[in-house]
Amino acid sequence: MNPVLAPATSASLIRREVAGLPSYDPGADPTEVAVLSGSGRVIKLSNNESPFGVSPVVAEAVRKALADGVSRYPDPTGRRLTEAIGKSLDVPAERVVLGNGSENILELLCQAVLDPGDLVVTQAPGFSLHETFPRVMGARVQKVPVAAEFGFDADAWRDALAVGPKLVFLANPCNPTGAMLGAGQLDQVVAAVPESALLVLDEAYGEFARPNPEYPDGLEALRALDRPWIVLRTFSKAYGLAGVRVGYGIASDSTLIQALDRVRTPYNVNHPAQEAAIAALGDHAHLADTVRRTALEIARVTERLRDAGLRVVPSATNFLFIDTGRRSERVARELHRAGIIVKAWREPGYETYIRASLSTPGDNDVFVRCLTEICAKDKP
Repeated sequence: MNPVLAPATSASLIRREVAGLPSYDPGADPTEVAVLSGSGRVIKLSNNESPFGVSPVVAEAVRKALADGVSRYPDPTGRRLTEAIGKSLDVPAERVVLGNGSENILELLCQAVLDPGDLVVTQAPGFSLHETFPRVMGARVQKVPVAAEFGFDADAWRDALAVGPKLVFLANPCNPTGAMLGAGQLDQVVAAVPESALLVLDEAYGEFARPNPEYPDGLEALRALDRPWIVLRTFSKAYGLAGVRVGYGIASDSTLIQALDRVRTPYNVNHPAQEAAIAALGDHAHLADTVRRTALEIARVTERLRDAGLRVVPSATNFLFIDTGRRSERVARELHRAGIIVKAWREPGYETYIRASLSTPGDNDVFVRCLTEICAKDKP
């Protein structure tokens, strides 16, 4: 006799791992902030986008891709782009995977690798999707906290890795703090990762840090290792292609790439995105100019905020992690009234911090003035 089953509801069909997840926080809606502030222009500093746009070479590549027509599916393998990436990094194209942004590859890795109950180790504070995607698969997540002054805690990493995780997410530089690991610190983590684990090195903001002689090139650090690893990079940040969504990963071997290909959607990177990325990869001058201008603004804004008495984590990226000394959500709401959007950090232990990406010098001056005024009048 078949059992009598209760009628399903939408809520009853949802897996418990999914039901307990927080929604991704993209920051406030610019349209709503514009209405709230009464301003015709909103300064959006919540998503670490480039204020310098794309190069004319990239704009022309997108224009041509659209003119060629978008009624056909893109190349599902992205062969021209993977070959261009492989050539630029001296790796076979068969060891390159493309994603709809690098976070798409984070998702694919969790789908391909994790079983329920597996352990994942990552950073705290950290990128929310390094925790969310493993939890979707029923995995456990252990976060390694930073040391004092957001420094690297080698002992904490060794202890966490000794437990035997299956997947390790390490971002360098780190989102949201902007801090980076030096070569020796990265080597310590790599040496402590058990051979039974997959090491995922997330270098979404690596282009901003690369001029620093202390910053290690993750691909070079891992290239000779005879064990599974993957380095993730993106065109969304320093290259300014956030709107077309294209990231990539370079893996230790083609077997891992083949597994990711089995779980990804076959057309996950559209044709204009592929063409834009190929053009951006070849425009070294625009990338260098974006990185240079960003570094100047990071240094200038950091100095002004510190002069105003705010604690700012040293950043090797295009954003700042700022301790406002009061509830970050309240500070963010006050900034919304001024037409400025930042990310209020909600991770336990960091509820007084905001993350603000840098914009043009004029916009940055408005942000500094408004934030310092809010903090001066709103003593905790």
